[in-house]
Amino acid sequence: MMNMRSIKPLLLSGLLLTSPALLADDYKIDTKGAHASIQFKIKHLGYSWLTGRFNTFSGKFSYDENDLSASKVRVLIDTTSIDTNHAERDKHLRSKDFLDTAKYPQATFKSISFSDKGDGKAVLVGDLTLHGVTKSVTLDVVGIGHGNDPWGGYRRGFEGKTTIALKDFGIDINNNLGPASTHVELTLNVEGIKIK
Repeated sequence: MMNMRSIKPLLLSGLLLTSPALLADDYKIDTKGAHASIQFKIKHLGYSWLTGRFNTFSGKFSYDENDLSASKVRVLIDTTSIDTNHAERDKHLRSKDFLDTAKYPQATFKSISFSDKGDGKAVLVGDLTLHGVTKSVTLDVVGIGHGNDPWGGYRRGFEGKTTIALKDFGIDINNNLGPASTHVELTLNVEGIKIK
């Protein structure tokens, strides 16, 4: 017959094994296969949209279908990889006038909470660090799909959208883009490969 000293560790280990954090599946964002992207757009003079992307980033996420609150996301962005399909403009965007990538070569996003809104929609709240400033941002998230891939893996994809104010991150809005260019719309398309 087991005594209490032997039962307590078994009970504790059972609780740990069934905790929500341990039931979440871990995924690596598939940037090597170009199945993920970070895109942005900002108004140019209030007349049109200037669009671009960050070509280099990495990240991981954890996802639990039964307990979305156990889900987590972390993304690391190389700000020097900004690309608007115009070399001179990209050079300007890397300068001290905007991202100052020589001083701040990386941006990060780390989730704080993930909540279900139903119909495949969710809200992701996290800390975005950009231009040396950390602010909480909220992304509207839509589940795109999940399932087996042709190479024996398992994949899951999401799209997340948010809008940030440049001044919140210490970026001077008195620039050549015009007074209508105060906010940037960000879109993250993420496809993750389940880590076995």
